[in-house]
Amino acid sequence: MRLAGKVAIVTGAANGMGRATAELFAEHGANVVAGDIVKPDPALPDNVEFVDLDVTSEQDWLRVVGETESRHGKVDVLVNNAGIIAYEPIDELDMDGWAKVIGVNQTGVFLGIRSVVPAMRKAGGGSVINFSSIWGNVAVAGAAAYHATKGAVRNLSKNAAMTYATENIRVNSVHPGIIHTPLVDRQDEEVNKAVVASTPMGRMGQPREIANGVLFLASDESSFMTGAELVIDGGYTAQ
Repeated sequence: MRLAGKVAIVTGAANGMGRATAELFAEHGANVVAGDIVKPDPALPDNVEFVDLDVTSEQDWLRVVGETESRHGKVDVLVNNAGIIAYEPIDELDMDGWAKVIGVNQTGVFLGIRSVVPAMRKAGGGSVINFSSIWGNVAVAGAAAYHATKGAVRNLSKNAAMTYATENIRVNSVHPGIIHTPLVDRQDEEVNKAVVASTPMGRMGQPREIANGVLFLASDESSFMTGAELVIDGGYTAQ
């Protein structure tokens, strides 16, 4: 019960890594508010509360954080997991496509942090875990907007870590490699094969393997960690 008594908000929690994180948090005693713009199918466990949350909406964030405080008295943990991907290179990416990826992956993280800081101050501290990616550290051809946003999340996390360190609000980023999620299932099969082939462990990761790392960052076990990057990628970025 590594999160006993803690209250956590997890975004993009209907499936994939967000769902695995929400379920694992609940198993370890947290009260979990799981946000997404799509309904989870199958439904989340009874001890995980689902809420509608569009991470690009300031009003949605204010509502969800306010309702969480009203219901549970505080917010201890925020996991900014929600994200989308686009594959176009810079010269083929239109403004609408750019703005959509920036809105979810980058602005959504900014709004999440901004919304929970006042609640975490009242609680005496907290832990924010932002999902970046191996493609926030290194690059491949194409996917320009995705690379830009994940790099931005990496450094925004460091900025927030420095800004709020004296208030016991820790901010770290997680950098998954290729993980077997619905998003990856929708990718071109050749893209997936190429990334797996470049992964020294020779396979995709599973959502639970990422959730285990997020659990550590959310718990008091990581109490001296802030501004760090937790890379979970089967060795991809070690090459």
